[in-house]
Amino acid sequence: MIGKVEPSISVLAKAVLASALVLAPLEPCMAQSWLPWGGNFFDAPPRYYAPPGYRERAPRRDDRRKSSKREDKVRLADTVKDGGPQPEIAPKAPSIVAFPYSFPVRSIVIDTSSRKLYFVVEEGRAYAYPIAVGRTGFSWTGTETVSRKQAWPDWHPPPEMRARDASLPKKMTGGARNPLGAIALYLGETQYRIHGTNDAKSIGSAQSSGCFRMINSAALHLASLADVGTPVTVVGALPKKQGGDRTDKGAGERDWETFGSPDGSRSAR
Repeated sequence: MIGKVEPSISVLAKAVLASALVLAPLEPCMAQSWLPWGGNFFDAPPRYYAPPGYRERAPRRDDRRKSSKREDKVRLADTVKDGGPQPEIAPKAPSIVAFPYSFPVRSIVIDTSSRKLYFVVEEGRAYAYPIAVGRTGFSWTGTETVSRKQAWPDWHPPPEMRARDASLPKKMTGGARNPLGAIALYLGETQYRIHGTNDAKSIGSAQSSGCFRMINSAALHLASLADVGTPVTVVGALPKKQGGDRTDKGAGERDWETFGSPDGSRSAR
């Protein structure tokens, strides 16, 4: 009986040993390639698996906040912003004052030092509107003409302005929140305008980028008087003149020599 079992054990041991010898050389190949004969042609990219129970750390609240602000700023800069409602506003006339200068009747004269815009009604008299002017580095003098008028204009901040403030949109539709106000008078081919504003506190200051601001009711009144083609003269300061000089022809000629003529001989800058 024992003699019959021994051969079976011997055969089984040989089979196990043979299997071990056959599989042993394959282990290095299997560790480096997804096929035993992979070589350099069939190598698969290594795979990385997270250990059991691993959870990726959620971003901190501060990180989420900063990321959200950056994304909002990018989205705002690339969108059209709503300018708000367009309420009905009644024009309001300012006072008529003595104007002892010989600028043409029905022309506009802007005195940046006194923050005043004058519309010459007749010789020696003009409407006087309080305005806001360009801040330091953005003020200019010269002559232009009104090239067009637009009620509740859209606002397209120029590239240089958007470069200074990345939060500005490419376009803002006309409305109560639009900085151009209820109406704008465009000056020639420049980017300068005489326009309304909802910010009454800014009137009398120097804080624009070269445009001239008026309260909306005043801007609407001026627009009702000034047609397309109206000459506009911008001066740093009107000269002090005596009352007797206002009708003097020579004085009028000196006014135009000093400030330029409405034919464009001195352009805005």
